[in-house]
Amino acid sequence: MIRAAFAALCLLATPVAAAAAKPPVIVEVYTAQGCAACAEANAFVNELADRPGVVTLTFAVDYWDYLGWADTFAQPEFAERQRAYLNQLSLREPYTPQIVINGALETSAAEAEKAEALLDEALRSRPPAPDIQFIGPRRVDVGSGPAPRGGGEVWLVRYDPRPREVQVRKGENKGQTLEQRNVVRQIVRLGAWRGRPTAYAVPEAPEDGLQTLVIVQAAKGGRILGAKPRETMLARP
Repeated sequence: MIRAAFAALCLLATPVAAAAAKPPVIVEVYTAQGCAACAEANAFVNELADRPGVVTLTFAVDYWDYLGWADTFAQPEFAERQRAYLNQLSLREPYTPQIVINGALETSAAEAEKAEALLDEALRSRPPAPDIQFIGPRRVDVGSGPAPRGGGEVWLVRYDPRPREVQVRKGENKGQTLEQRNVVRQIVRLGAWRGRPTAYAVPEAPEDGLQTLVIVQAAKGGRILGAKPRETMLARP
C-alpha cells in the first residue's frame, strides 16, 4: 500500500509539459546575397534566430545571380520550394526578402513590425502536432494524427547553426560583409504521411556541424503540421 501511494505521488509529481510540448514555429526566410533589400533586412532576420519556440531557416535563392553576384549558399531546390508556396499565399511571383511562417503566413522581412505580429499569432495558435522521434542516426518516426486533405509530406532540413560571414565582391551589395544565420544546406523529401505511424530513412549529412530538422507539411497548400529538431549531442568534459 505504501508503495502504491509512493508511485501515485511520483506520477503526480512528473511534469506533463513534455507530453504537451508544442512544436516550434518554423520561419523560412528567402533571401539572396546579391539583393540590396535583403542585406538591409539581415539584422532583423538574425534576431529571429534567438526567439524561444522559433526555428529560423535561411533559404538562399539563385534567381538574383544575374545582378552580378552568385549567391554562395543558393541551391535550385530552395527557389522551387519558395515557388511552391505561391498559390497558398496568393502571390503572383516569388520575391526577396520574404518570410514564410509555418507555411501559412507571409510578409517581407523588411516589414519587421508586421513580421513580429504574424510570428506572435503563430506562437499563440500552435495546434497539436504528430509525434516525431529520431531513432538512431538513420531513422525518424512520425506518429499518428489528423492528415490534411491530400495527405502530408515529411521533409528533412539540415542547416548550419553557426553564423556565416560572406564578403560580397560584385553586384548590388559589393563591398559588404553579410552575416547569415541558420543557412540551409540540404532539404530532402523523405516521403508521404497519411496520418498513420510511419518510419522514414534519414540520409547522411552533406557536411559536419549541421543541425537536423524534420518537418511534417501538408502536401497541398504547404501548411506545416509539426516539426522537430534533432537534439544536439553535447561533448563530454
